[in-house]
Amino acid sequence: MVEIIIAIAALLIGGLIGFAIFRYIAKGKYNQIVSQAEEEAKVIKEKKLLEVKEKFLNKKAELEKEVSQRNQRIQQAENKLKQREISLNQRAEDLNRKNKDVDNFKANLENQQNAIIQQKEELERLQREEQTKLEAISGLSAEEAKERLVESLKDEAKTQAASYINDIMEDAKMTATKEAKRIVIQSIQRVATETAIENSVTVFHIENDEVKGRIIGREGRNIRALEAATGVEIVVDDTPEAIVISAFDPVRREICRLALHQLVTDGRIHPARIEEVVAKVTKQVEDEVIETGKRTTIDLGIHGLHPELIRIIGKMKYRSSYGQNLLQHARETANLCAVMASELGLNPKKAKRAGLLHDIGKVPDEEPEMPHAIYGAKLAEKFKEKPDICNAIGAHHDEMEMNTLLAPIVQVCDAISGARPGARREIVEAYIKRLNDLEKIAMSYPGVTKTYAIQAGRELRVIVGADKIDDAQTEKLSGEIAQKIQNEMTYPGQVKITVIRETRSVSYAK
Repeated sequence: MVEIIIAIAALLIGGLIGFAIFRYIAKGKYNQIVSQAEEEAKVIKEKKLLEVKEKFLNKKAELEKEVSQRNQRIQQAENKLKQREISLNQRAEDLNRKNKDVDNFKANLENQQNAIIQQKEELERLQREEQTKLEAISGLSAEEAKERLVESLKDEAKTQAASYINDIMEDAKMTATKEAKRIVIQSIQRVATETAIENSVTVFHIENDEVKGRIIGREGRNIRALEAATGVEIVVDDTPEAIVISAFDPVRREICRLALHQLVTDGRIHPARIEEVVAKVTKQVEDEVIETGKRTTIDLGIHGLHPELIRIIGKMKYRSSYGQNLLQHARETANLCAVMASELGLNPKKAKRAGLLHDIGKVPDEEPEMPHAIYGAKLAEKFKEKPDICNAIGAHHDEMEMNTLLAPIVQVCDAISGARPGARREIVEAYIKRLNDLEKIAMSYPGVTKTYAIQAGRELRVIVGADKIDDAQTEKLSGEIAQKIQNEMTYPGQVKITVIRETRSVSYAK
């Protein structure tokens, strides 16, 4: 028991001694750490103070620099304001000086006006005195003398004006005619042309007359089937080795000719075969129409046409007007329009396009109840052509008002293409009727005694009575006749109207 108590006491004493030693050691380390921390804090504090001082100095330098720059700008602005103030002062001095000059000028001007007024009053007084003296000498008042003078001046002015107008008109006519002839002749010379060869019949040649019987068939069934399928009239007469295909529609004639050629070559000719071949040939012709339209537009360099317009252009190959092939006429008109537009400084591509399309109304799929020019304009408008192109198509026969410069070019080129020698063949009855209509129109005017249509209707000579119409009225008469012919008749080219007035004096010696 005592030993245990002694051990516990020893243990407690050892613990207290160990704790005192540990505390002593810890206190020493604590003091060492504190002293080291204080030294490091002093170093860090000195570094921070140095950094703050450095930043302060940098900020101070920047602020001083900014203040210096601002002071410089302020100084520059003050200098500018001083210069502007000096300039304004100079301007004010100049303005004051100019105001003084203006005041002096006004004073001089008022003095001069007063002097002029006095001189004018003096002049009026002298004029009244002179007028009184002249009235006393001549026996006429001033108003009467003025009226006589005005009348004489009027007569003289009228005479001079009429002479001047006639000179200007003659000069303008000569210049315009010369320039127009140059453009037209140059356009015609630069376009190659062909003569008319189309008509309303097609001759199909065969090797021998035995083929005629096979084409006619038993009791004429083959020829009737062919006529019904193609819509033409086939004339089989005594003409050796030839069959005549007659129809006003050239497309039908071409279909019939090609069908006959295939039937005769194949040798099998009967109604069923005829219908089969005609259907096949019709498809071939339709394809040829489209191909012809495409080739034509490519040759002329025209792009962007609607496919339906291309098909209509291809159909022109099988149409003719007065014996002139319509496609050749359209191509020729297009080339003429391009040349003439270039001469006049207009767009040749637009002119060529309008020239090619101007007669599309002549090849309708169904017969319209309107002139071909108006119908063509509606077709062009339907297929999204531009308004100036549509107007040129519709106005080329004066059936629509011309709104653009393309319209008269197309009209003139259409007339050139149709009126040139060899372009068209008119039937004799139509030709004679046109000449008679020309003479009747001229004879309908009072004072006309005789009329003669000469040069194939290109010129109309009108003889008037000298006792019924004077020289001034003859010029007016020619213009009226020309206007009436232009409004009431359709003709190729132009018609020259020459009015002749002669004075005859007859005496008899007895």
